Amino acid sequence: MAAHAKMWGELRPWESPELTSWRRLPMHAVDRVPGSLSLDGPWRFQLLPAPTAEPTGAWTRLEVPGPWTTQDTGDVPWYTNARMPWPQYPPHTPADNPTGVHEREFTVPEAWAGRRIVLRVGAAESVLLAEVDGRPVGIAKDSHLASEFDISHAVRPGATGTVRLTVVKWSDASHIEDQDQWWHGGITRPVLLYATDPLHLADVRITAPADGRLRVDVQVRSADGALPAGWRVSAHLDGVGELAVDEEYAAWCAEEARVSDFLGETRLRLAVPGVRTWSAETPELYGLTVTLHRPDGTTADTSHHRVGFRTVAVVGRDLLINGERVFIRGVNRHDFHPLTGRTVTPAEMRADLETIKRFGFNAVRASHYPNDPALLDLADELGLYLVDEANIESHDHAHEIADDPRYLAAFTDRVARMALRDKNHPSVVIWSLGNESDYGANHDAAAGWLRRYDPTRPLQYEGAAKTGWASPEVASDIVCPMYASLDEIVAHATSGEQIKPLILCEYSHAMGNSNGTLADHWAAIETTPGLQGGFIWEFWDHGILQRLSDGRPAGRGGVGAYAHGVAAEGHRWAYGGDFGDTPNDGVFCADGVVFPDRTPKPALYEHRELAAPVRLSREPDGSVRLTNAQHFRDLSWLTAEWRLSLEDAGTRTAPATLPAALPPGESARLALPAELVDRLPADGGEAWLTLRVTTRGDEPWAPRGTEVCTPQIRLRERPAPWAVTASGPAVPAATVDAQGLLRHPLLTSPPVLSLWRAPTDNDVLGGAADHWRALGLDRLTREPRSVDRDGARTLVRSAYPTAAGTVEHLQVFTPLPDGGLLVEETADLPEGLTDAARVGTVFETVCGLDHMEWYGQGPWETYPDRCAGGPVGHHSARVDRLFTPYLRPQESGGRHGVRGFSLLSADADGGLAVRLDRPRQVSVTRYRAADLTAATHHDELVPRPRCVVHLDAAHRGLGTAACGPDTLPRYRLGAGTYRWAWTLHRR
Repeated sequence: MAAHAKMWGELRPWESPELTSWRRLPMHAVDRVPGSLSLDGPWRFQLLPAPTAEPTGAWTRLEVPGPWTTQDTGDVPWYTNARMPWPQYPPHTPADNPTGVHEREFTVPEAWAGRRIVLRVGAAESVLLAEVDGRPVGIAKDSHLASEFDISHAVRPGATGTVRLTVVKWSDASHIEDQDQWWHGGITRPVLLYATDPLHLADVRITAPADGRLRVDVQVRSADGALPAGWRVSAHLDGVGELAVDEEYAAWCAEEARVSDFLGETRLRLAVPGVRTWSAETPELYGLTVTLHRPDGTTADTSHHRVGFRTVAVVGRDLLINGERVFIRGVNRHDFHPLTGRTVTPAEMRADLETIKRFGFNAVRASHYPNDPALLDLADELGLYLVDEANIESHDHAHEIADDPRYLAAFTDRVARMALRDKNHPSVVIWSLGNESDYGANHDAAAGWLRRYDPTRPLQYEGAAKTGWASPEVASDIVCPMYASLDEIVAHATSGEQIKPLILCEYSHAMGNSNGTLADHWAAIETTPGLQGGFIWEFWDHGILQRLSDGRPAGRGGVGAYAHGVAAEGHRWAYGGDFGDTPNDGVFCADGVVFPDRTPKPALYEHRELAAPVRLSREPDGSVRLTNAQHFRDLSWLTAEWRLSLEDAGTRTAPATLPAALPPGESARLALPAELVDRLPADGGEAWLTLRVTTRGDEPWAPRGTEVCTPQIRLRERPAPWAVTASGPAVPAATVDAQGLLRHPLLTSPPVLSLWRAPTDNDVLGGAADHWRALGLDRLTREPRSVDRDGARTLVRSAYPTAAGTVEHLQVFTPLPDGGLLVEETADLPEGLTDAARVGTVFETVCGLDHMEWYGQGPWETYPDRCAGGPVGHHSARVDRLFTPYLRPQESGGRHGVRGFSLLSADADGGLAVRLDRPRQVSVTRYRAADLTAATHHDELVPRPRCVVHLDAAHRGLGTAACGPDTLPRYRLGAGTYRWAWTLHRR
């Protein structure tokens, strides 16, 4: 190894931007996995302190693929967002540079004698140095694309050899891989060997527009450079037939071959009658087999592909798929797993995409690098529009690198290799030049190559809009801003200056309890020409399972140590800083719509309803109109059931008949279920009619009966004014003590005013939490003013001093004839008290009340600016399951629009009932706001045996201010008078 270490040291590829590869083969789109020899599994491994250090005899075992940072090697994950984890400027690296040496034996099959043998490494972070039997075979960079090396000269069929893969963690390339994610090190995608004849299919390029005119361009190459005569290429499209040689192109090739015997290209064509087009809703695929024939007619090589016929175009302000303007309901996705870091299996990728499809998304942005090829195959099959993004992000040094000629080759190489690999996937509808890397000559160079190579797709780059959204910048066909406010995007679309589609590449940052105003965004997008959607940031919470005993990643041994978003005892979800990684950006990596175990967060249900393929609306004459909100599909794949929810009489169901043949975009009147509506009681509270829509049969992404959406209409409003009803047995009379505090047998803590919530991540990073603390809302103290009797009523006046003035609070307690209690409250917030967290009541119950039943929105968590996905109805859950375990404890578990609820004992033979004057925000958990505020992880929380109950007259919206706009003004709480009332009964 010493001589080779010296050679690597002389090349110094870890600090040479000009050296993107050495002996690496060109990228191509021929699938070589069938018939290959997998080298995945246990490898010998040792971690060196620097790339110039010599390996010793101290080998350990390491699973490949898999980053060494999750496998107890001593080097652990490190999280930063924008800044690099070390101070050196590009292209330099730190002296402490972990270097992993991976080594194993392999035996080349005897049947491969005389064939070309290729070593393929799926991905390595960040510089790969490959050797076989001590002979260097290549160098490669780009942590998210495969590298292939011809090792025919270094191996003998039938013999056993040794492959050594040395991976250097930090390099000049790390400066353009500065994405918002954990830093790892190692080999993260599969390693294999494959063999071909010396003369082989070098590449296949498929052009399949929606009109069915298929074109297949094939490159044939020879290992020794010469292309002998007599060889030919054929192609067959399953169910259609053979492709014909393009004679005009063949004549051109023949002319060129007169001056070069190296030209090995052919073009085949076929017009497909009655073609079935591909879209995210109808992912129709045809099998294509390309075959290389020897002169004697035998097969030398084959390549199998799945073809989707579709056309992508930008026309004016619209992105069109097959000529239709489609809404892009997207989500950003990283390669992530809580046990194995950046290594994800095809089964896990499928589970990701199935979840994405089930919750109404039709698009994925591969943030911020090309994903594993298996994911693109799945997107083709399941139906998702992909933004394929080059592995370029220079966040910390963006301005310098964008125009740095030393990085020019890296920019163009990464963009070109992405397109060369992924060009045949119908799911890829947009190319992206990368992310958060400013804008400069290097982008223009990469864009120029890409436009010439593939004019069939638009390309985008957010940084190109730095000169303005209406600028005709050359490097982006789409205006794709990040976290623009709703006012900004609407103003642009209505300005008369817009010239390109506006599709937000990132919006609605899903950090903690977030995604507020999502419904407001989509109401504007669906009604404003020029706005076409966007991509939520992001799919995953990047929490890594950590063993509390030693603070290390749990690795593959942590399987089963989590469920329903919660890490099991002895473990926790780690975020930045938990592994001693300094500097770090803390919990900013926990910003997904699913928890680290892929459990959906409540915000996903919000998105599912906003993306519903079926919409209901009430006509002026009382009839119901149903709309097919899809772009390409009728409703025959769906079935439905009516659910009538009565405030005072439970839920009833009846079958529903959908107009199966209703075309996309069309509407039809829908008959109301007479068996439900005709029997609607003349008196009583609200009545809501819900259409529960499910899959009629098995879909590729969901089994039969999967809930798709629950559109709802209100048949009858709650009577007004609010009437206090008396029900239930009498209870011992409540008392009000001399301090004006209610003493009640069902409560262990009396109802008092609450203006504070445990800050969400948005509250912390957006500044609201500091504002509330400055006002003193987190340490609110009650000062009794007076206790007055007015017949049976008791009037209690209290004061709550804040830095902005005193909040005056009035409580009126009135016993009810049945032994219940009516509580009427008023709070006057002074002029200086702006933007409070909540205005309402908090109290604690007796122990043993473990189950909640309520009528209102649910069953999952909802908040004032995130409640479109919670249908009104009767819901129930265990109190312990009402709380949402966001990675950093914070305000959670709220239910919006609650009309009334009961807290019951386990055997349901006792408890309390609360009825509210109008729909209010309610939360019932085992934690006080102070408990949640003090904790940094869930293993620090100790559930209380009692229920902590919040009844809010008003509750501030969530917004997305951790990265993006705060909640809209109408969801904020200003100064003024707030009134609310509620009753308390024994159940």
